[in-house]
Amino acid sequence: MASDRVGRDGPAIRADDLRKVYGIEHSRVEALRGVSIEVQPGERVALLGKSGSGKSTLLNLMAGLDRPTSGGLRVGGLDLHALSGREMARFRSGVVGVVFQSFNLIATRTAVENVELPMVFAGQPPGSRRAAARKALEAVGLGARLDHRPSQLSGGENQRVAVARALVNQPRVILADEPTGNLDSQTARQIMALLLDYVGRHGATLVLVTHDEELAARCTDRTVRLLDGRIMPEVAV
Repeated sequence: MASDRVGRDGPAIRADDLRKVYGIEHSRVEALRGVSIEVQPGERVALLGKSGSGKSTLLNLMAGLDRPTSGGLRVGGLDLHALSGREMARFRSGVVGVVFQSFNLIATRTAVENVELPMVFAGQPPGSRRAAARKALEAVGLGARLDHRPSQLSGGENQRVAVARALVNQPRVILADEPTGNLDSQTARQIMALLLDYVGRHGATLVLVTHDEELAARCTDRTVRLLDGRIMPEVAV
């Protein structure tokens, strides 16, 4: 299984000359143009850039939600290119936890059922899944909303469900794509506090996609700027 082969040494994430191209010929779009980056275990890194800079594409590749056109990518010591479909599913359910701006919850499922999903893919038995999902929701303040569906929850509550789902399998790498983009400022601070608390307690790695300079400065150790699918050189202050 992918989670059984996670490396403990070396970078948490390493991308080498990573390229991603969509379309062909006249409709060809180069979303990433030779991105190389290392993120160390326990490091908190912001990917900063305007819309279309390639930051979300890079995060999706790190999450195993898409495949690069060329280049190498290792996350948690695993070569993502070498993983089978089943191993990739286990990687996404156990090695990384992903939080999206749009929540990506299943509308027909309750909060506790949504949080259970990563454990289903990880092969955990139903009894332990339900208990762990309840505990995860209680940890984000939703112990009284277990049986509510997304349409019955506020935007902030839906994002709390998404955070609980991302953390329930205690992943070593957290990937967050504009996790506060649809939230008011107070709820945004609460969501980031939940993520940062987990990262601090578990020594996890955080990659945060954002266009918010203040959020990047406040919540991460290092900012990586992307423009037109390339990483911009760091400027000494």
